[in-house]
Amino acid sequence: MGYFFRLLQLLSTCVALSLVASESAWNADVSNWSMFIWCFCFAVTLLSLLVELCELHKSFSWSWDNFLITYTCFSALVCLSASIMYPIIYLQMLSYGTQRNHAIAATAFSCIASVAYAMDAVWTCVKTSEPFCSFIGLLKKLEITVACGIFAFISNTFLYTHQPALEWCVAVYSICFILGVISLLRQRCDCHKSLPSSRFVLGQTVLAVLLYTTAAVLWPLYQINEQFGGNPQRSNDVSCGAGYSVCIWDQQLAVAILTAINLLIYVVDLVISASRSEALPEGS
Repeated sequence: MGYFFRLLQLLSTCVALSLVASESAWNADVSNWSMFIWCFCFAVTLLSLLVELCELHKSFSWSWDNFLITYTCFSALVCLSASIMYPIIYLQMLSYGTQRNHAIAATAFSCIASVAYAMDAVWTCVKTSEPFCSFIGLLKKLEITVACGIFAFISNTFLYTHQPALEWCVAVYSICFILGVISLLRQRCDCHKSLPSSRFVLGQTVLAVLLYTTAAVLWPLYQINEQFGGNPQRSNDVSCGAGYSVCIWDQQLAVAILTAINLLIYVVDLVISASRSEALPEGS
């Protein structure tokens, strides 16, 4: 099953980048980014497949399954971002014809790659014996990965420095990211044995859900709602006028989408952590 997922990932990313390259449909910043994502995922997946076929991973001192889960989670996220950003920003500017058809097909194969990477991560979690490769561990890694994607977009400080509410959103992303990293590190050392791990994780998840809920409301409210100084239409953003480059409005939309995705992941994490906490005996 693992080889099947690898082959599907190779096929979908290869077809996506080939369709775009065959019509030279990547003459913009956003399509360059999408092409880089597909090429990177294709190259690393091919390398990991060769490592498994040659059984080289058995000589590694670190967990190969843990690497696969981290990489597939990351690849699922970046392929999903390419599947969203490429058609939103670039596809709408193409006229009907072969180039547009190739771009639509490339978007479809990028979506297939996202699903293949996500299913691969779940499959690896199911079959591995790693202590932190459970479904909860997978969710924790997804939360951190999505946060990294958010940080990539908010690296432009012009997006939030003009509003205290938006600065609060950035603080939320930072706090939840730090707590998530601490949770991962605690699972990699013996320090979790001296603390009520289940209660700590549950409390951290509850806090993250509350904080991300505020960010999921405030970010689009102050960025897109015109009554709060936002810009509801991409065409009204002067930075979107030159070519197909990713402008401020695109970055604002991407952060809003990733915030909603991470909030959904935290909610699922909370439900599972709460159910596990109730199943534990008193004092655990």
